[in-house]
Amino acid sequence: MNTIAQLFSQYNIPGAFLVNIELTLWAALFSLVLGIILVIMRISPISSMRTVSAGFVSFFQNMPLTIIMVFMVLGAFAQLKLSFSDRFDVNFFWLAVVGLSLYTAAFVCESLRSGINTVPLGQAEAARALGLSFTQSATQIILPQAFRGSVAPLGNTFIALLKNSTVAAAASVATESSSLMSEMIEYHANAIVAIFLIFAMGYVIIVLPIGALTTFLSNKLAVRR
Repeated sequence: MNTIAQLFSQYNIPGAFLVNIELTLWAALFSLVLGIILVIMRISPISSMRTVSAGFVSFFQNMPLTIIMVFMVLGAFAQLKLSFSDRFDVNFFWLAVVGLSLYTAAFVCESLRSGINTVPLGQAEAARALGLSFTQSATQIILPQAFRGSVAPLGNTFIALLKNSTVAAAASVATESSSLMSEMIEYHANAIVAIFLIFAMGYVIIVLPIGALTTFLSNKLAVRR
């Protein structure tokens, strides 16, 4: 216990977890928006839009996240000169958010598509009979019901996003938990067990409430048929 207390006094461990939470929140927001756009394209009557969406999803689902993060630094930043700020720490933070958002959006799209599969076909037919356009049908009739059927897979996707945020170290985000853990191990090799327990319990404490909330909402919003 003395070792753990000493590590907490020497390092800003809560601050490192806060960076991961911030990465997760921003990436969750952007990936949700992009995922909604992708799933609308995926069920669109226009074949070219379906092809683009399917290609995006297949590409990012099968691409290792570490490679995406490395590309954001060495490709998007170093070669393509993509920059969000003159400050390196802020710039790398947002590069990591972009990489996480692109990767997670593919899984958000598939989670929403699984929810769309729970919506009866008659709902879309009724919307067309009322004269609604495809966009109106998708956004006002189908997606609101699809969200109710995809709470559990979306929750699992965002839990995975939180854990994937540790890969931000590959995008040179030096203040998040995995970077701090590596630094602590480097200077306190004799306290590896204590360091592991600190970060393991930290993620358990963060993830468990998300899982409990997902389960509650999934049961609360479940469609009774």
